[in-house]
Amino acid sequence: MYFKDIIGHQALKDQLIQEVNNHRVAHAQLFAGAVGVGKLPMAIAYARYLCCSNKQAGDACGQCPSCKMMDKLVHPDVHFVFPIVKSTSPKREKCDDYIFDWRKLVLENQYFELKDWLTSMKAGNKQAVIYTAEGDEIRRKLSLKSSEGGYKVVILWLPERMHEAFANKILKLLEEPPEETVIIMVSDDTEPIIQTIISRLQQRLFDRIPEDLLTAYLVENNHYGQQMASQFAHMAKGSVNTMRLLIDQDSERVAYFQSFVNLMRLCYARKIHEMRRWSNDTAKKSREDQLRLIQYCQEMIRENFIFNFHESQMNYMTANEQQFSSKFARFVNEKNVYQIMHELDEVAHHIKHNVNAKMVFFDFSLKMIVLLQKGG
Repeated sequence: MYFKDIIGHQALKDQLIQEVNNHRVAHAQLFAGAVGVGKLPMAIAYARYLCCSNKQAGDACGQCPSCKMMDKLVHPDVHFVFPIVKSTSPKREKCDDYIFDWRKLVLENQYFELKDWLTSMKAGNKQAVIYTAEGDEIRRKLSLKSSEGGYKVVILWLPERMHEAFANKILKLLEEPPEETVIIMVSDDTEPIIQTIISRLQQRLFDRIPEDLLTAYLVENNHYGQQMASQFAHMAKGSVNTMRLLIDQDSERVAYFQSFVNLMRLCYARKIHEMRRWSNDTAKKSREDQLRLIQYCQEMIRENFIFNFHESQMNYMTANEQQFSSKFARFVNEKNVYQIMHELDEVAHHIKHNVNAKMVFFDFSLKMIVLLQKGG
């Protein structure tokens, strides 16, 4: 990955390049923003530029030995840390045990997200975590002399998934960093990261990608006409990942939509037995799938609330979602929208803390009977 391959963020690219050339590189940095805006690709392109032995004005050269190794993500001075699930057969306990899977995914699709990585790991119902032992691995790697005589770089993807003991170890490393070392944390959600770590990081905030750049990208790379590309770019809300899901008519989003519609209709009709059945079926899904469904429900509640203002440019829904919202949106308004969102936050909190999912979803469905009536 090169800077030229990343959609948008030109000002940030220029800033990173200028800091390298002026020898003002911060040893600990945070790349933060929404999913699908290019944070990990930027971190990798930045690592390539840091290690390149023949830097050009706006990008790495692509020809030096360092760049050739970065083409395959095998540079000995660039290390990756990411959430994993432990397994016994085969035995996998550290990031290096998954490094071939990681390289394959990154090289195939630079704009991916956690669910893609979980699928690559065959995680099933397990949660991915950055475990404590990884702290010792990072310290060991950074204690070694640079193979190429330049920077040593650690790219830590999703620090919000750090185990508490690992967070304490990485904090010590941030307080006493080895020379010529750059640690880049790439986060989709900075809220779970402890503030003592945040305070030691130079923050780079990534905005969502403008619609015109996404449109141009689609026209150039996917052979879409201007009108169709513009529609996809608008619905994507500045995320390449969302745009790709929309283009592929992702079956997962369709399934979430159908699940959301079913629940709302059952709650409106007060069909208690069917609501319990919906809750039991949803509880059988993996924990990550449950959390993504909750996130989708929150998205749809927001979209339906905004739908009432009749400002089409403010809505980001598929045709099927808009058709449903044309009748449902009147039940989501200022009388209940905050309470519904609060209840969904509570559901997510309970699921993350392993509360009985059947009870959590059924309890939420019962509350929705009252909240929909309040909104109507």
